[in-house]
Amino acid sequence: MNRACLDGNESVARVAYRLNEVMAIYPITPATPMGEWADSWAAAGRTNLWGTVPTVVEMQSEAGVAGVVHGALQAGALSTTFTASQGLLLMIPNLYKIAGELTATVIHVASRALATGALSIFGDHSDVMAARGSGCALLCSASVQEAGDFAAIASLASLRSRLPFLHFFDGFRTSHEIQTVALIADDDLRALIPESLVAAHRRRGLTPDQPVIRGTSQNPDVAFQARETVNGFYAAAPGLVQQAMDDFAAITGRAYRLFDYHGDPAAERVVVLMGSGCETAHEAIDALSAAGERVGVLKVRLFRPFSVERLVDALPASVRAIAVLDRCKEPGSGGEPLYLDVVNAIQEAWPRQRQGEAAAPPRLIGGRFGLASKEFTPAMVKAVLDELGRETPRNHFTVGINDDVTHHSLAIDESFSTEPDDGFRAIVYGLGSDGTVGANKNAIRIIGEATASGDGPALHAQGYFVYDSKKSGSVTVSHLRFGPRPIRSTYLVQRAHLVACHQWDFLGRFDLLDAALPGGTLLLNSPWAADEVWERLPGAMREQIVAKDLRVFAINASALARELGLGGRINTIMQTCFFSLAAVMPLEQALGAIRSAIRHSYANKGDQVVALNLQAVDAALARRSP
Repeated sequence: MNRACLDGNESVARVAYRLNEVMAIYPITPATPMGEWADSWAAAGRTNLWGTVPTVVEMQSEAGVAGVVHGALQAGALSTTFTASQGLLLMIPNLYKIAGELTATVIHVASRALATGALSIFGDHSDVMAARGSGCALLCSASVQEAGDFAAIASLASLRSRLPFLHFFDGFRTSHEIQTVALIADDDLRALIPESLVAAHRRRGLTPDQPVIRGTSQNPDVAFQARETVNGFYAAAPGLVQQAMDDFAAITGRAYRLFDYHGDPAAERVVVLMGSGCETAHEAIDALSAAGERVGVLKVRLFRPFSVERLVDALPASVRAIAVLDRCKEPGSGGEPLYLDVVNAIQEAWPRQRQGEAAAPPRLIGGRFGLASKEFTPAMVKAVLDELGRETPRNHFTVGINDDVTHHSLAIDESFSTEPDDGFRAIVYGLGSDGTVGANKNAIRIIGEATASGDGPALHAQGYFVYDSKKSGSVTVSHLRFGPRPIRSTYLVQRAHLVACHQWDFLGRFDLLDAALPGGTLLLNSPWAADEVWERLPGAMREQIVAKDLRVFAINASALARELGLGGRINTIMQTCFFSLAAVMPLEQALGAIRSAIRHSYANKGDQVVALNLQAVDAALARRSP
């Protein structure tokens, strides 16, 4: 199996590029990299699955993008685009048309908050929820691996069902998170997508050789009846999506269900949600089940068309209370969208499908979480499950904030942690544009990919990067995890074995050591000589170092970079120090991988730049001071 370390955007773009002929793009955070990947591959002449170079067109807005996609589809081309937030809203008129005309396509959405009282570039589900009435199917992936897998599954399901799909995943938390994933090979995609379905899609294209009429105006005598004719397509779609998932599992070995249940088969309390929060809930459920609690999580994959029968079938018959978590807010509604759908499913299908069973329908409550990328941790999952266990649980709650205005929030036990003991975790503080994030991305790929091909145990890797919205010149915080098992921790590192600070000025501004584990390591880029560092540290920080028995290492990376002619780029120096301290893989193997990465990354900048960075590796090892 071919493994690589990718973020969610690249994972999706790799599949979408190979399965399409026309791609219209317009940049919008956090979906922009998908279009950039497609544009760069097309410029390089990379071909799709059918041996042609896709046409990639950048428009002046997402409204124009949707028009291009709609037009290309009407000509019988395989077409796609990538978007988020307000960009998706600009596409809505065309989405209604594409769906109404039963035209197969997949639009990939790095789901992001809509601007309301303020603009937020961060992730939640408010954009796709605004498009849920368009008639598009909505398929949600929860991880980087799923994002690539579901891009392929949605393509097959769309061609079979003739419904357009919005494949969505959490902006930033999935789109920009780097994970170790299994890649989908060209042969797997060819086996998955039958040529007969592609040919049928082409035959539906408008052509003067086989004229049909489309896009007419209808009067009251027929419009209602015509609108109801789509019912059969939507009724069949859930089964076709499951069939696509089953076909994908037969090829790759990775199996999915429309509603995936995980937990105690006799669970009494269950949480229901979509997106990256499913991974956090999965991790929390494992810990709580191991402690003897009868709990579970239901992961919603296909949100539209919503299959009430399959949702009820997926729930354990023992369930007594369900909490539905929505990653959006719908002001004035009787409840958020997923909650209302689950309420309807239990009301409509539970009595019919649970006949003869003694269990009464479960009690339901709903809540909101994770708006605008607010953290969602295992402790919050536990808080929701604890609330479900109360005699009169609170409905329409929030979790993850302290609501001291309307008092809807749940109390959280912050001491509850599920981070495993058999992994390595690091937090790295840097400045935007100082090379820190790039160095950490390189480290993830080195560890994730080098260990997969080496003699030692293969390690899974995860990287998530917290950016200020001001980006360049602002603070960046890298959260890195490595371990022998798949990593489901879709939340920030809470207990770090290593904390690195690449900018001395941060020492008095942030509580850098709050997450440091006792006996851990602190790595500093220090402007002071080794014998001065301790006295220059803030007093509170010295107290934490002593209390936690931390090892402290310092290097004047900024001076060394200037001495070597690298300017302010300290990334190679600090990356070398990281590998020498982390001991995640043998140092000689790591140094070899770093040197190889330098040659690859800087080859287009000339031999001198390559030589300077190679020199920086050796100099960093010599200058690092404990």
